[in-house]
Amino acid sequence: MIALLAAVAIQPHIVWKPIPYGPKRRAEMARYAEKHYGVHSWVLRPKVIVEHYTANESFTATWSTFASDAPDPELGELPGTCAHFVVDSDGTIYQLVSLSVMCRHTVGLNDVAIGIEHVGTSDAEVLHDAAQLRSSLLLTRWLMAKFHIAVANVIGHSESLSSPYHRELYKPWARQTHGDWTHPDMNRYRALLSGRAGSRR
Repeated sequence: MIALLAAVAIQPHIVWKPIPYGPKRRAEMARYAEKHYGVHSWVLRPKVIVEHYTANESFTATWSTFASDAPDPELGELPGTCAHFVVDSDGTIYQLVSLSVMCRHTVGLNDVAIGIEHVGTSDAEVLHDAAQLRSSLLLTRWLMAKFHIAVANVIGHSESLSSPYHRELYKPWARQTHGDWTHPDMNRYRALLSGRAGSRR
């Protein structure tokens, strides 16, 4: 499947809209990785793609949240949360962070996972937005081909604990996950990635 994707996956149009990610944030990320993964590094080694939704309807608000230098509001640790890409509801793909750098988007997987956010408030909203879904699939297929990531390792945030790459050394967070992109919806998404279903029901 990866070989097939490599033959057909073309990089989609991506708008570079970087958040601040200078030496301070990289140092915070390295400290985070040492605590949670046992590796003092901010360098990403992609093996997984995690799909998310933003729980809002605004790319601008999402960008501002990820650009903040404050601790994340849920778990209270630096650096703040971010994702590598945001797919807007009109289908525009924004890249916020280099693919060589870790982002905090999925506990237990940040050292190996590329994060893709979708502007919206539910999986269903994204799956029924033709422009957004098309861009999301194009982006994900391209990333799969670029980093040799299998379809099985394209997951929703809610599936993080079942990933073979999941690793969380900080015991209070060992079972922490989120509800976005449920298993049934990700099965639908993975079928679309693999060409086993039409783009619309």
